[in-house]
This record gives sequence, C-alpha cells and structure tokens, in this order.
Amino acid sequence: MLAPFRLKPWFSPRPWGRRSLEPWYSGAQVGTSEPVGEAWLTGPQSIIETGPLAGQTLAEAASSHAPEVLGTMPAAIAPPPEFPLLVKLLFPADKLSVQVHPDDAHAQAMGQPRGKTECWYVLSAGPGAQIALGFNPALKPEQLSAESVRAAIAAGTLEGLLEWVPVASGDMIFVDAGTVHAIGPGMVLLETQQTCDITFRMYDYGRPRELHVENALRVMKTHTAAGKVAARKLGDSSGRHPFTRLIEQKYFTVDRYDLAPGEQVSVPANNPGCLVALSGAATIAGDSEPAIDALPGHAIVVPVSHRDLTIRADSAASLTHCWAP
Repeated sequence: MLAPFRLKPWFSPRPWGRRSLEPWYSGAQVGTSEPVGEAWLTGPQSIIETGPLAGQTLAEAASSHAPEVLGTMPAAIAPPPEFPLLVKLLFPADKLSVQVHPDDAHAQAMGQPRGKTECWYVLSAGPGAQIALGFNPALKPEQLSAESVRAAIAAGTLEGLLEWVPVASGDMIFVDAGTVHAIGPGMVLLETQQTCDITFRMYDYGRPRELHVENALRVMKTHTAAGKVAARKLGDSSGRHPFTRLIEQKYFTVDRYDLAPGEQVSVPANNPGCLVALSGAATIAGDSEPAIDALPGHAIVVPVSHRDLTIRADSAASLTHCWAP
C-alpha cells in the first residue's frame, strides 16, 4: 500500500507574477528573482519530498504506481497514466491575458487527451479585485460573432466586451471550458483544473507574447455555466466532522476542512486527489504510516489504496481536499 506523500511545488515565472510570494513561500524556496505567477502543487514535474518515492516526479509516480495513485480511471484520463488534477496557487501582480481553454471535444480534435475546465478559490483579495468571466450578458448576438470579437481584439477593446466580477476572500469561481476569462491583480487564488495546459491567448495588453486568436475563436462559447458557486456545509449522521463543500463538478470536487487545535478528522481517500494546507499546523497520516507535516502551499497526494486519511491539527488549521470523482 502506497503511503500519502508530499510534493515540492514547481514555480512558473510569468510576466504578470510577483517577485515575492511571502508569506506562502520564501525566496529560497522559489529559487528565482523573476516574477513568479504560478506555484504548481501537483504539476507532473513536482518532486516527491516524503516516503519511499522521494526524489521522483509526480509524473513518474503516476506512471510506475498507477493502480495505487490513480485506481481505475475512466478512458478520458488515460493513457498515459496521469494525475487527473493540476492544483496551483496563482499570484497575479498584473492582469493576466484574456484567454480561453478548449473543452474535451475540441482538445481531442487537436490530438490532446482532454480539455481544461477549472475553478478558482479566492484565498485573499484586495480592494477592487475582480475577474473577467465570459461576455457581458447585455451584448447582442452580432457583437459576439467571431468577426466582431476578432475586430475587438485588433482594436484593443476586447476587455470592454467582458463581464467583470468583483471577488472577495472565500469566493469560489467555476470556469467552464470555453469561457473567455481573465484575472486581475491583487489576489491569491487556489486553482483546481483538469490536468491540461492548453491556453489560447486572445489579448495580452501589448505584452510581447504569442496570441492564438483563431484557435480561441474556434473554442470560445458565448454562454457557459461559469460563475460564482455557493459553498455548502456538509456532515453526516455517523458523526463525521462537518466540512464545507466549495464546489462539485464533473471533473473535480473541492472540500474545505477547518480544525481547532488538537482536533482530528478522518477524510475519505478512495478517489485520486490531494490535500492542500492553507493555514496553521497539521499532520496527515494513512493507515499505519508515519504522519506527514502538512505545509501551507504544499500538496499531499492521497493514493486511492487508502480508504481514509487522518488529519490532526496542532494549531487552528484549514486544508482543502481536491479530488477527482
């Protein structure tokens, strides 16, 4: 039986990112002075820090220990064996590009295994923080034609076609594949998505990066299911510790556990997923293995060979459980 294991985040420099990721990570952890936009917590190149697989990447572990890590996955997930969720922290200091991701059908038509549906959990947000989520519903159909959107991109007016939504700490945002979207500065987001890195940039504020206008126009949708999602408090009659279901969608579910000092809770582990510590000090243990320290901003992968994991809080602690149905 494969024990739970912690991953070292992989940091992705981006022109819209931050030079300091404090208090999440120290400069020594990040290892670069470039602006960093994303910390990939379950990236295929993330290195395992604990247990017998220490030193391997998550991609290597998912391939060599697929039954223990992934269980029996649907055909849409494999081949090749691949961890189904890419979980990240996003640190925008400037606007991200206006972009769109393909759904499964469009991605597979391009020879890729899957598309990219995602969600954003807002961990912190300053005054005026906002995201763009789809087109303004007041626009007429002719304003949303491929020709009109292409013209707005060329004229630098695409932002004016979008629906800008204010966000605050604790908001959960569902971003359906095909949704034209953008993220503004002044926030930290926990992103959970299908393991896919296909992004079609439509507009990038004059930054010297490649745009993918024709592909974006091909996969964008004028109406999607994207939007804010209301959290639900859950628990069961057997006395299971109450938790908060932040989102439940086709490709992922994200739950939040908030524990008082000394409190202990059992988390089901029969689906591939991970636990991400957001704050406080806690340990996570499987059936009989030594406990692992849950470090804020790090993911602990939950092998499906375990039925339950135990979280014990040494101080007040909050963690999310991100898992694939």
